[in-house]
Amino acid sequence: MTQYYTIFGRQIASQYLAIATLSTLFGGAYLSTGGSKATPAAPPINASSSDEADFIKKFMESAEADEKKAKH
Repeated sequence: MTQYYTIFGRQIASQYLAIATLSTLFGGAYLSTGGSKATPAAPPINASSSDEADFIKKFMESAEADEKKAKH
């Protein structure tokens, strides 16, 4: 036998209330833990000259581009 509850003037079976409760709980947990992940900040470049800093930046950009190509 199924237990019925009156909610907003309608008879609702207990198994539907349980399904709604669990769906709300797990759905809310899933939505709250999702979202975009922040990209980590790059460490500071400690270069002795501006030419060295430019070289390091260009090297890092090319390495990131190569990494993206390798993933696809």
